[in-house]
Amino acid sequence: MSDSFDLIVIGAGPGGYVCAIRAAQLGMKVACVEKRETLGGTCLNVGCIPSKALLSSSEKYAEAVSHLSDHGVMVGNVTLDMAKMQARKGEVVGANVKGVEFLFKKNKVTWLKGAARILGAGRVDVAGTEYAAKHIVIATGSESAPLPGVEVDEKRIVTSTGALELAQVPGHMVVIGGGVIGLELGSVYKRLGAEVTVVEFLDRLIPGNDGEVAKQFERILTRQGLKFRLSTKVTGAKLDGDQVALTVESLKKGTSETLMADVVLLAIGRRPHTEGLGLAEAGVALDARGRVVTDGHFATNVPGIYAIGDVIAGPMLAHKAEDEGVALAETLAGQKPHINYNAIPGVIYTWPEVASVGQTEEQLKEAGIEYNVGKFPFTANGRARAIGMTDGFVKVLADKKSDLVLGCHIIGPEAGNLIHEMAIAIEFGASSEDIARICHAHPTLSEAVKEAALAVEGRALHI
Repeated sequence: MSDSFDLIVIGAGPGGYVCAIRAAQLGMKVACVEKRETLGGTCLNVGCIPSKALLSSSEKYAEAVSHLSDHGVMVGNVTLDMAKMQARKGEVVGANVKGVEFLFKKNKVTWLKGAARILGAGRVDVAGTEYAAKHIVIATGSESAPLPGVEVDEKRIVTSTGALELAQVPGHMVVIGGGVIGLELGSVYKRLGAEVTVVEFLDRLIPGNDGEVAKQFERILTRQGLKFRLSTKVTGAKLDGDQVALTVESLKKGTSETLMADVVLLAIGRRPHTEGLGLAEAGVALDARGRVVTDGHFATNVPGIYAIGDVIAGPMLAHKAEDEGVALAETLAGQKPHINYNAIPGVIYTWPEVASVGQTEEQLKEAGIEYNVGKFPFTANGRARAIGMTDGFVKVLADKKSDLVLGCHIIGPEAGNLIHEMAIAIEFGASSEDIARICHAHPTLSEAVKEAALAVEGRALHI
């Protein structure tokens, strides 16, 4: 036995590294296992952070090409330096992962480098060395879900990992999957000049989000030039010279055809990453979807072994994993933390952004809950007009009897920032009237949230 710890966390993504840091702050002797050469997991290395860097860079390019002239800013011939854009993305990623390494040193968290395998309660093997721990946390995150008949090579047929590393803009990109990852990365390459076609099995985009928002989102993205093939099944993909021949079947028409693409992005979702951890041998139970089964305190069926983040039930969101990491560390320290999963926001970082928190209309109807709706369009918001970004709206859902805020759904500029006011409202049990009576600075985009709250009772002032 090489060394003994109070806590060993397997995985240094947002859930794992935050759990490790919080546990160290609480006085535990902590180690975090990571087999990558850098800390930060999928999110910082090949997910959230690099994708947002490319989204930001591509937005600036598109603004210079198509929108700055609306403001009287004439920039002449705009060119794209893809290598420099990718280099900047790498710098952003590097700064973030080095930041986590600094935080580990600051908080005296030991980084155990290598792949981990759980040998049983209290025992973990890392790269051939066995370590002991009073508590073990599985925080290994998720990986891109495969699709039969579509073999990924990360060059022509790519997951999000390969899509983030393209050296040139493809002439035609076909995105398999109309969810968050596919639409974000599809938006990046559309802005940079690619033709983008999104193939989605369902009859709508962004499943799980508010239906009205999804329809508006599709209309806006269509105006931006993205093409959509909904209710369409991908049946196979094969390399054809420098292109990919993708066979698809219309679920409504029953007809098949072949789409030719320079790059195919497989983005149908993610699955828990548990392979190679020795969970079966250790007796750790998994559910039918391959997720680690936990109780309300993140404990597995094996005493002393816990799990958080993408490997357990719930939305696969970095911030959800972070909150779980903090809550688990505090629980192990004897505290009694709390997570309100209904108050966890979700954001799609396209332009415009889409953000939501709480329940959707569809969920409320299914649950038989009576509610009122308040909506306010950004076309009626002074700041949105001033910045020239008037697509979208704010929708507030409130209980018909109590006026308690049940959900909020925003499509529009800065939606990812605006949603947090409503996350606080849900967390602290506010009513739509509470939001409506808070003075919001003018002129700001946040006034649209206030107006939507006013509209719940039919008293919006600017529509």
